[in-house]
Amino acid sequence: MNRLLVAVLAAFDAVIAVAVGVAATLAPLTLLWVFGFSAAPQWGALWPVAVRIWQLGHFVPVDLTLPEEYLTVAGLPDAAASFTLSLAPLAFAVFTAAFAARSGSRAAHAGAWLTGVLAGTVVLAALATCLTLTSGLAAARVDLAAAVLLPVLVFAVPALLGALVRAWREGDGGLVDAARDRLDRTAWAAEVPAAVARGAAIAALGLIGIGALLVAVSLAARGGEVIALFEAAHVDLIGAVVLALGQLAYLPTLIVWAASFAAGPGFAVGAGTSVSPAATNLGVVPGIPLFGALPESTSSWMLLLALTVVGVGVLAGGAARGRLRADPDAVELLAPRIAALAAIAVLGGAAAALLAAAASGSIGPGRLAEVGPAPGPFALAVGIELAIGAGIMLLSPRRLQPEHAYPADDPRDPSHRRAPEPPAWSPVD
Repeated sequence: MNRLLVAVLAAFDAVIAVAVGVAATLAPLTLLWVFGFSAAPQWGALWPVAVRIWQLGHFVPVDLTLPEEYLTVAGLPDAAASFTLSLAPLAFAVFTAAFAARSGSRAAHAGAWLTGVLAGTVVLAALATCLTLTSGLAAARVDLAAAVLLPVLVFAVPALLGALVRAWREGDGGLVDAARDRLDRTAWAAEVPAAVARGAAIAALGLIGIGALLVAVSLAARGGEVIALFEAAHVDLIGAVVLALGQLAYLPTLIVWAASFAAGPGFAVGAGTSVSPAATNLGVVPGIPLFGALPESTSSWMLLLALTVVGVGVLAGGAARGRLRADPDAVELLAPRIAALAAIAVLGGAAAALLAAAASGSIGPGRLAEVGPAPGPFALAVGIELAIGAGIMLLSPRRLQPEHAYPADDPRDPSHRRAPEPPAWSPVD
C-alpha cells in the first residue's frame, strides 16, 4: 500500500481515538447539564471539564482548587482546598491503547509500519496540544508538557508494539526481517523469543483475568453495600447514571487492585491502610459506591489465592515449552528452557509493576494521596509466583514415547500386526 495512504489512515485512527475518548466524557456531562444545570453556566463550560477528565484518563495529574463555598458546605478544612488528582480512570487509556495497537498492526500489514506509527503519534500529539490550549480552567490546572507527552506515550507505545508483532509474524522486508534472520543463525535463540512472547502474554492476560473474576465475585457478594452507598448519595436518575458511568471508567483500575490482592501484597485506600489477604485495615473510606465492594475483613485462607497466579504461571510455562523445539536426538536442551523461565518471570513482574503504577495515585488531600497497589511488592510477588508455576512446566522432565511399546510378537502392536491368511481354495470339478 502507498505510504501516503498508510500515513493518512494512521492519522485518522489517532483522530478517532481522541474524538471518541472526549465524546465519551462530554456526552454524559451534556446530559447532566440539560436535565440538571440548564439554568447555570453555558454549555461551553463543559468543554474544559471533559478535556480534564480525558487527560486524567491518560495519566495526566490534575491540580484541583476547591472554592471556599464548597469547603464551607462540605465542612472541610482550608488545608483541603488544594490537592492533586492523579488516580487515572484506566478505561480511557485502555481504549486508546487498544485502538493504537490495532492501528499499528494494520500499518504493518500494509508494509509501512514505521510510517503509520509516526503519523499517528504526530497527529495525536497535535490534538493533545490543541485540547490543552483550548481548555483553560483555573480550578483544574495541568502541566502542558505532561498533558501532551503522557497521552502520546499511551498511543505510541501500543502502536509500536502492535506493528512489531504483526511485522514479526508476516515480515516487513526491512529491520524486523533483518533482526529475525540474525536470530535464525544463532542455534536455539530464534525459538526463545516466540516462546517468551507467548508465555508472557498468557501471564499478563491471566493476571488481569484473575483480577476481573475477583471484582465480579466481590460485587456480587457485597452488592447490598454498593446499593446502600448509591442511596446515601441522594442523587436523581440522571445523577445516578453519570455516577455509574464515572465508576465504570475506573473498573479497570479496580481489576488491577484485585489482581494485587490475589498475588498477596494487596493495595491501599489511603495512607496507613491496607487491603490484603493477610490483613485488612480500611479506616475511614470515601463514600464512593464502588468502594462498598471492598472487604471489611479477610481470612488467612485467602492467601491461597496466590495459587491462582501460580496456575497462570503453569499455563504460561506450558505454552512456552510447546514453542521450544526438542533436540534431534529427542533430548530437550536445558538452556532455552531456563532462558524462557527467567524471561517469563521478569516480564511478568515488569507487567505487574507497570499495572500497579498505572492504577495508583491520589484521589484527595491528606491521607487520600496514597491509593492503589505498590509497584515493588506487586512485581516481586508476581515474579516469584510465575517463576514457580512456569518452572513446573519448563523444568520438569518430559517422558518420551518408546519406539516399541509392545513385545515384538504381541498382536496388539499395530506395526507388527500380520495380515489375515487368505481362505483355502479348492478347485471345482
